[in-house]
Amino acid sequence: MTKVSPEVGDKMQEEIVLSVSADVSFASNHFPKYKIGPNNQILEEPKVDPKAPSLKEVVAQETSLLVEQQKRLSVRDLASKFDKNLSAAAKLNDEARLREVASLEGHVLLKKLRDALESIRGRLAGRNKEDVEKAISMVEALAVKLTQREGELIQEKFEVKKLANFLKQASEDAKKLVSQERSFACAEIESARAVVQRFGEALEEQEKNSQASEKQDVEGLMDEVQEARKIRIRHQPSKVMDMEHELRALRIQIREKSIFSVKLQKELAISKRAEENPSRLYELNGSETLGSYLRIQPCSDKAPELLKCSIQWYRVSSESSKNEPISGANKSIYAPEPFDVGRILQADIVSNGQKATVMTTGPIEPAAGLGNYVDTLMRKPNTEFNVVISQTNGQDHPSHSVHVFHVGKMRMKLCKGWITKARESYTASMQLCGVRGGGNAAAKALFWQARKGHSFVLAFESERDRNAAIMLSRRYALDCNVMLAGPDDRA
Repeated sequence: MTKVSPEVGDKMQEEIVLSVSADVSFASNHFPKYKIGPNNQILEEPKVDPKAPSLKEVVAQETSLLVEQQKRLSVRDLASKFDKNLSAAAKLNDEARLREVASLEGHVLLKKLRDALESIRGRLAGRNKEDVEKAISMVEALAVKLTQREGELIQEKFEVKKLANFLKQASEDAKKLVSQERSFACAEIESARAVVQRFGEALEEQEKNSQASEKQDVEGLMDEVQEARKIRIRHQPSKVMDMEHELRALRIQIREKSIFSVKLQKELAISKRAEENPSRLYELNGSETLGSYLRIQPCSDKAPELLKCSIQWYRVSSESSKNEPISGANKSIYAPEPFDVGRILQADIVSNGQKATVMTTGPIEPAAGLGNYVDTLMRKPNTEFNVVISQTNGQDHPSHSVHVFHVGKMRMKLCKGWITKARESYTASMQLCGVRGGGNAAAKALFWQARKGHSFVLAFESERDRNAAIMLSRRYALDCNVMLAGPDDRA
């Protein structure tokens, strides 16, 4: 038996490996593992991978699911499913091609390996030759196994191609169904549009009919109005309207003439008094209405200065000749308050034992619109007026900041923000009246005694607010059985 040195064996193995690896490209980087079974059969070690089923099983499973869900899936979803499975079948066909290429490379590899082993067997002898023959038999068995596997691959390729054709046909059928359903849907949409159009035409026609009927009704009403106008014209309504306009104009003229006559009467009364008493020293100037003030002025050079005289104002009732002195009214200026409405005012001027008397030509007249204004305020639960405190307890107030004077149904309150100066209910000790004196601003000021020892002189924004506050508070006090007046005033 010929001996082969290890170096020669290694060189031969290197030549074999080089000759094989130079011409063949392996699909993997390692040779598959085999084991020899009974009768020298080559068996592959089984690969157990339960988590990764083959692509064929996946396609079969998807196909069965499609068949099951065909009845409940919509046509569009079914078409998309078939398209997905068609792409999966194409991938499977590509894999089959790759496996065919790999099988061809395996045949080339086995052929080259067998040729190499045959060349080696002719050089060796003894046990090494038996090993080489054993290897050749293994290679032949591998070739048989590979041929069997190729047959399986061909069969699988045929099945995959058949499945791909089936899926392609199913996809085309699904597309046909989609187009058919689309045409049905378009037909239904067109029919619905036709129905809507018919409804719209019916509504338009109904609207036109209603407009025509309304137009007829309006024309009928216009005819009736024209007929009524003709009837009125027959009865000469223009003369009636002319008479109404004339009456209205006459009333306005009568009102203006009455006002002018009152002024003339007052001027005549003043002129008569001047004629009757040519030696009079003083006279009253100012409007004799609520919201104004009266001023005593000297009308003679012999008249003493008013600052050196004592003055007292009185209320003279039109029903009796009794004079009611007005407490505190001892200045040359006096602003009438609501109590003075309907009464004549008189002032006595005393100097060096001599007395001069002046009086209004008639009763004090109310302010225009004041009663309606007060009635409007009484509808509110509480009325607020902006005021400035002029005096507190007879002393001048240092600050001239704005306060709020609340006149309520049960009480009165004077405050500034959260600070309350006074808050009292209507009682017999409370007093309220216009300021009796105080210059030109007397018509906007009032005197308020909240309780004994606590009094204020408040200046309002206007004469109207001052008189409205007096009238409103007196009405609320009267509802509480309290007569609200000034000092020493008789009810």
